[in-house]
Amino acid sequence: MSRVELLSAHNYRSDGRRPKELRDFSLSLGTHGHADGSALVSHGLTNVLVTVHGPREAKSRANTLFDRAVLSVNVDIPVFSGGQGGKRGRNDKRVLEFTSAIKQTFEPIIQTQLYPRSQIDIFVQVLQQDGGLLQTSINACTLALIDAGIALSDYVCAITCALHDTVPLLDITTLEESDLPNITAAVLPRSGKITLLTTETRIHVDRFEEMFTLAEDAGKVVHEEMLRAVTTRTERLLKAMEKGGLQESGRAGLERPSTRRVKMDMDLDDV
Repeated sequence: MSRVELLSAHNYRSDGRRPKELRDFSLSLGTHGHADGSALVSHGLTNVLVTVHGPREAKSRANTLFDRAVLSVNVDIPVFSGGQGGKRGRNDKRVLEFTSAIKQTFEPIIQTQLYPRSQIDIFVQVLQQDGGLLQTSINACTLALIDAGIALSDYVCAITCALHDTVPLLDITTLEESDLPNITAAVLPRSGKITLLTTETRIHVDRFEEMFTLAEDAGKVVHEEMLRAVTTRTERLLKAMEKGGLQESGRAGLERPSTRRVKMDMDLDDV
């Protein structure tokens, strides 16, 4: 039995949210001036910075593909981010699995055939952890790739969902993640398809279907906020170009990043 009550008799979670309520959601684009694209995304206390470099000439000819770009993903999880087990190196098994999940998620989505004989590098920097690390990283990667102007077939919107007895919980914290069976789903909102679905525990098929449907609905909510953040970023860039701001500054990186902070206090039952 958990030392902290994960779900009270009045249907409130340990952090005061209802079962289907998302955490505060913050999106910032263009946060790193030296990268081709960047995004800082937070779900609650989980913060991830992603920078994208490319498409650019591949560093090694041996890894160059004549008909499409090569995708490279690097993940850094420092000890100060708050994860269990201290700093994880790039060869750590969990980091390798995490890196592979991100790469496999975006390889079918990035239109690599448009960038032959080139390389696209994604750097994921974990700043703070409090559950839902994979979902936050995937959402940050989506926005960073868009900020870099790389063609995608669709947005990729990720969310976590756990099961407390028979009650599904959305957007889980570290406490819930460590005690409850959970899934992470990456949704393609335009087509309704799933590009990633992960779980490390057994879940009854009936409950799994309910969790899966709920994650799909939550992914659509995340997609709407991503669209608003990208639209805001685009409008600011257009205004800067009209005023000659980019020419005066010499580079777009000197412009203030576009930030959107959302209080996700809606319950999906009310949407």
